[in-house]
Amino acid sequence: MTRSKAPNRSAARLAAVQALYQLEMEKPQLHLLLDEFHMHRLGAEIEDDQYLEADVAFFDDVVRGVAARRDEIDGVLSARLADGWSIARLDRTMLQILRAGAYELMARADISVGTVIGEYLDVAHAFFDARETKFVNGLLDAVAKDVRKG
Repeated sequence: MTRSKAPNRSAARLAAVQALYQLEMEKPQLHLLLDEFHMHRLGAEIEDDQYLEADVAFFDDVVRGVAARRDEIDGVLSARLADGWSIARLDRTMLQILRAGAYELMARADISVGTVIGEYLDVAHAFFDARETKFVNGLLDAVAKDVRKG
């Protein structure tokens, strides 16, 4: 990945987590949700905040990939949760961060484990404090060991 793509992919990851959250909470049709983000969120100015241009194809891949493989992803995440914890107990935003990160680890071998984990730690920092970001780090690292060889 070239340096110029990095901010666009970072913006795409943050937007993907937001879209996945909306998908979870409101259950819109996927194509309508993607259209809304394409037309009104990615690179848009909303309430005087300028959103970064996002890699739209990458955003679509993450959102569509998580939606298509959600049960598989949740199984991989559940296998690494501590005893007594379940997907249902996780904060809804945290769950979307973990799903998106797990999807990339499972489906995007072209992106290094360190890049995936680092990027989703940055996303987690936007929503949570250090304790929760350590949880994201530990869980995605464990998932990476399960789904990536070598």
